[in-house]
Amino acid sequence: MSKLQIIHSYPIWIPQTQTWMYNQLRFLPKNKVEAYVVCEKTENLDQFPTPNLYSLDQTSLFHQLWEHLLRKYKIRNHLGYLTQIINKKNAHILHSHFGNIGWSNMRATHSLNTKHVVTFYGLDVNMLPQSNAIWYKRYKDLFSQADLFLCEGPYMAKSINNLGCPNHKIKVHHLGIEIGNIKFAPRHWSSNEPLRILIAGSFREKKGITYALKALEEIRKTLPIEITIIGDANNSKSDQLEKQRILKTIDEMKLPNHIKLMGYQPYDVLFKEAYKHHIFLSPSVTAKDGDTEGGAPVSIIEMMATGMIVISTKHCDIPNLISNGNTGLLAEERDVAGLVKKINWAIANPDKWLNMQENARKYVENNFDALAQGEKLAQIYQDLCNDNIN
Repeated sequence: MSKLQIIHSYPIWIPQTQTWMYNQLRFLPKNKVEAYVVCEKTENLDQFPTPNLYSLDQTSLFHQLWEHLLRKYKIRNHLGYLTQIINKKNAHILHSHFGNIGWSNMRATHSLNTKHVVTFYGLDVNMLPQSNAIWYKRYKDLFSQADLFLCEGPYMAKSINNLGCPNHKIKVHHLGIEIGNIKFAPRHWSSNEPLRILIAGSFREKKGITYALKALEEIRKTLPIEITIIGDANNSKSDQLEKQRILKTIDEMKLPNHIKLMGYQPYDVLFKEAYKHHIFLSPSVTAKDGDTEGGAPVSIIEMMATGMIVISTKHCDIPNLISNGNTGLLAEERDVAGLVKKINWAIANPDKWLNMQENARKYVENNFDALAQGEKLAQIYQDLCNDNIN
């Protein structure tokens, strides 16, 4: 088959926190795949330059209003503009990112000879069906009509299967990081310096930031520490409430003098800060509304690659990434005492850090290299077009 024409669909290209989605597109082998993006609006293109980009907000105002009205009155769920580009490029595959986007796009390939791939990521797996039972029916239709569903790990694969997706349509495909550009610099810590801890993530309940802070308050009682938090809340009510809980926790536990709040930062700033810290603390939890990581946060994979000790939780596919005591340390969800125990182990055993750091780096190199994952995704596309998926 000649070079595959692939359309990637997501409403906003691309949020600053979704580098992992950008990498999926960027590392597809150009000799095998011609990739396009169709979205409704763009942002952060200065950080994530994207060729072959088609955005609805670049069309006429009449066209934008027409699309808005058709969806508002439920005449159709997908963008007619998306179908136009699929048809124009004679696309072999439409790749929808997130299950709810896949459902909206179900009819976009109607009457076209185009396969439909949907990747699930997290909130679409558990939160949406739990928040509104209509998603069980919607997903039943999606699982029947789309051709293939990708997910980050075996835990998420089982979760999608539990929602009704046939096993033969599910394939685990790891997200990739640019491992060749991530310097491996194993951290060293001695008792004559503060222990520096990094927390990074959106201010959402599933990130478990309040549990991290409560654990660090206990550590602070016996050891000088410095904490940096990179992240913030978006404009949703739930995220703003979580931000208030985080700030209240900081205030109540008298941590302000020990914490640097940096807000959202560009990707390069995250890494610059990472190399200044000893431990990455990322204790994900299942939120009350059902929101989960789905798989595992890409930030954990990246921090493991840099040579940082990572402490996380037994949540979703994180245990498939971190082998407790071998490539990182794991506590139970919402277990402050457990987090304290893991941090204290790291404090008491700095001589054992290097072995853990080297094991983590090797595991990431072998399983999450973006170039290798790009080749694998291209092969998944090829097999689907050749009907070799089983």
